[in-house]
Amino acid sequence: MAKQLSLLILNASVAERQAVKSTLNRLNVFTFLEVADSQQALEILKSQAVDVIITGLNIGKIDGWRFSRMIRSGLLKTPKNTPIVLTPPIYCERIAETTARSYGIDAVLPFERQDMLPQVLANVLSTHLEKSSRLDLLLLETDSGKAAEIAQQLQLNFACTHVSSNKQALSIYLQQKFAIVLLDATAAHAGAASQLVEAILQHNPKQAIVTIIDTKDADYAEQLLLSGVTDFIRAPYEQTLLSKVCDHAARREDFMVSYAEFALKVEQLSQSQSRYKELFSAHQRILLHLNTVVLEFDQQGRIRFINPAWEALSGFGIKETLNKALSDFCINDCKEKLLQTISSILHGGALRQQVEVQIIHKNGQAIWVECRLQLIKNSSNAATITATIDNIHERKQAELQLRHLALHDTLTGLHNRYYFDQQLNRICQPQRTYGDIEHALIYIDLDHFKIINDSKGHQQGDIVLKEVAQLFNANISNEHLVCRIGGDEFALILNNMNLLDAHLIAESICMAIEGHQFKSEEQVYSISCSIGLTQITAANHDPSECLKQADIALYVAKSLGRNLVHCYSKEDASHNTLQAGLEWGHSIRQALQQNLIELHYQPIWDFKQGGVAYFEALLRLKLDGELIYPNQFIPSLELLNDTYLMDQCVISNAIAAIAANPELNQVAINLSAQSFLDERLLPHIESIFEKCDVSPTQVIFEITESASINNLTATRAMIEKLNHLGCHFSIDDFGTGFSTFNYLKQLPAQHVKIDGSFVRDMLNDPIDLALVKAINDISRSLDKRSVAEYVENKEIFLALKEIDVDYGQGYFISRPVPVEKIKHQLQKIYQNKTFYEQPPS
Repeated sequence: MAKQLSLLILNASVAERQAVKSTLNRLNVFTFLEVADSQQALEILKSQAVDVIITGLNIGKIDGWRFSRMIRSGLLKTPKNTPIVLTPPIYCERIAETTARSYGIDAVLPFERQDMLPQVLANVLSTHLEKSSRLDLLLLETDSGKAAEIAQQLQLNFACTHVSSNKQALSIYLQQKFAIVLLDATAAHAGAASQLVEAILQHNPKQAIVTIIDTKDADYAEQLLLSGVTDFIRAPYEQTLLSKVCDHAARREDFMVSYAEFALKVEQLSQSQSRYKELFSAHQRILLHLNTVVLEFDQQGRIRFINPAWEALSGFGIKETLNKALSDFCINDCKEKLLQTISSILHGGALRQQVEVQIIHKNGQAIWVECRLQLIKNSSNAATITATIDNIHERKQAELQLRHLALHDTLTGLHNRYYFDQQLNRICQPQRTYGDIEHALIYIDLDHFKIINDSKGHQQGDIVLKEVAQLFNANISNEHLVCRIGGDEFALILNNMNLLDAHLIAESICMAIEGHQFKSEEQVYSISCSIGLTQITAANHDPSECLKQADIALYVAKSLGRNLVHCYSKEDASHNTLQAGLEWGHSIRQALQQNLIELHYQPIWDFKQGGVAYFEALLRLKLDGELIYPNQFIPSLELLNDTYLMDQCVISNAIAAIAANPELNQVAINLSAQSFLDERLLPHIESIFEKCDVSPTQVIFEITESASINNLTATRAMIEKLNHLGCHFSIDDFGTGFSTFNYLKQLPAQHVKIDGSFVRDMLNDPIDLALVKAINDISRSLDKRSVAEYVENKEIFLALKEIDVDYGQGYFISRPVPVEKIKHQLQKIYQNKTFYEQPPS
């Protein structure tokens, strides 16, 4: 479960504290600390930190303003930048904002607007910065010595940003808000100062500007003021005078607006008496036409007054409603809640309370309403309750829908990862696992789902996930929890379930998924799943440990061949290979995310031209100062379905290397089967070409024959897109898939790589030699170039040349080298006379 934020409510009024809690409770974000006096609050904050503070103004001997100053002092346990929201009873906007700025308060909200607290707190928390009561001042002074002296003089009240030119001043001014601009307008800089003043005031006519002048010319000073300058100071001046002038100028606009607001409030009060009679009659008219229901209870809790809005809301007439209890109109589940609220108000609880209940419309429909109830005492001190009722049915339905969306996966309708974490933490609590009580945690991963997603498209993948979710619902009872926690991974929490019964359920899930036929257009196919299982008991109830155990068990299930269930045991945790497998996979993923890779480039020899035709980029990872080779990490990446991340890194780095190294005239880049059909691949390739300014013709993409056979149509479409972009394409390891040569006709690739397993033994095995010749001949007939791998010695090199293979690759020609050694390696290659010999006849 996400950690909740601690919120300190400091308010002398019990009712107002309760109102704040009621407003924020439904967010389910805060835990509350309630204090009535500022000194009590300070005692708490001396020993513990809180995340947010909401304070009133009259809160004891230390008022809200000075209490905020104590927070900002940094003397307490809570951080000095803890967000503070002030809720005064009387509010004058500009005065409040100006004072709040001086006391480092984040926001001021009049208490009658406490319904706005969620939005205000969201804004405050999203801009949670170090607080300071100093005002920002932009200083334009060409002399850095003078600038330092002025900043020193003003440091108590102003945070100075110094610039030395008009251009620099205007650039910074447009990026940041300043309370005041101070600039040198002495005779030597008068023209530049005038231009800057004009530019600033054009952007913000109310900006406070103070100029420094060195003339006794009254006309010049008057001209500055007429141009919009707030004030000026004549050099030489006293230090205290400069600070005073700047302070008055910076706050001048605040004072003027605050005075106007105050005058308006006085005017409004003076008019209130004359309007009283008008308001009284208007009040009667409003009650008749108000959409909000207004009612009043007698001493026995029966309705003795209600306005016509009630009939529109409930369908019941006023006459048939009077003298009845409001609870008589509520559904049974809400009656007790309403009666408890009324009882609380009458017996010393908060004087104002609100409650959400459902009433029954005359037609039988249940409607959500919000009741705001308030205790009123008349002149004889007799207590009664008045209430308002608003229809919140649509809002409530939206809230319930929003809550459903927050806790459920939108695709499958199953619960999501957030809800799973909440419930796992709940079920692992000691009170749920005491004695012999057992629960079970199941981790499920669909086998090879990525292939379906890539080959058939995400839309078909989504259909499969929905059908899998339906299988879960059909095979697992409602007392247990089923969640989709991401991608094709699911988790189950089985309540009050021993290990044997949990294993039977897991096996039934495996069988249900394996036996289900998934349909795609006219094709029917099957999938399977791997399952990891662990127990939750009194001895094993740490949520993180249980998750880790289920994850390890799932890894074991996959490593044992998939489509099976594996129960976690202590031997799994102590088995170095399995434990390291998971940790290694996550280490590799992290290394790729941090781009800790190194590409080596192996030259490809052109037998006909007698030179290096292009290079193949080969990936190495750099971990703890060592180079890790693909065979050491690709299996782990495939298990974690993260080969797209690997290909993304290789593509970015290889194309960047082409841009930086002219020797890399053309580079072949290998693509995994998983990422080749990923819809993100093509946009990524296009963006890297554009970013590095590299021609697509300089890149050859390679994919293995076996990967391309799996989905011939999709493979052909992707190759055509890459060809259209300008890239070339190669079929790697051809011959290993035992496909017909007709398969080559269907793929618009320019190169075919003859698998090294045939080349290696071609001089000793006549079948391998025949296959090499056949692949070469067919490639040429289809207008494709052949590339022979595993050219490990001189004899193979010369034999391939005689067979008339187009290209060769192997250690005899060159080992892969880092990019900085390519020039030297090319020199060595071209000095090898063997490459130019004629093969023996």
